[in-house]
Amino acid sequence: MSALICVARIGAAHGVRGAVKLWTFTEDPLAVRRYGPLLSKDGKRQFEVATAREAKDHLVATFKGVATRDEAERLNGIELYVAREKLPATDEDEYYHADLIGLAAVTTAGEPLGRVLAIHNFGAGDIIEIAPSKGATMLLPFTNAVVPEVDIAGGRVVIELPQEVEGGDQDEDPSSSRPGLVRNLRTGGRDP
Repeated sequence: MSALICVARIGAAHGVRGAVKLWTFTEDPLAVRRYGPLLSKDGKRQFEVATAREAKDHLVATFKGVATRDEAERLNGIELYVAREKLPATDEDEYYHADLIGLAAVTTAGEPLGRVLAIHNFGAGDIIEIAPSKGATMLLPFTNAVVPEVDIAGGRVVIELPQEVEGGDQDEDPSSSRPGLVRNLRTGGRDP
């Protein structure tokens, strides 16, 4: 089976006729209807979206075979996946999280740093988490300046370790500490 990508998570029941809140991770929230049956993480259960409409920050959806609130409540928390090949191709400098996780991380000099553990976004831009073979986990900005090269085919990302700044130098140009452009990341399309 090919790699599975998480495209949605089922939330609480909505109403009494089997509808649920559906949190999507796709650029177009309604794209989950176009992927065909969605799978549970273990691939053993399939879910087919019957109806979906946009709500404030999620969808309200129904699944075929789910007709009551009790049935809908049992689905709460299930993550929904699709096969990687069902997702649209990425643009240049655009990556699915699943394509990055597990890649080797090396310095610009080719020295091993560890592996990509995760990609996070806490609101101020994308962060790449590197798990070294020893020592503390590194959280670095996922920018062109810090990650100048992503070589998915070669199985690695190149990291330009930023200089640690202790205190501020009054003569320092404030724009010099700004990271480069943030790269676009895709889970199922939309930034996480």
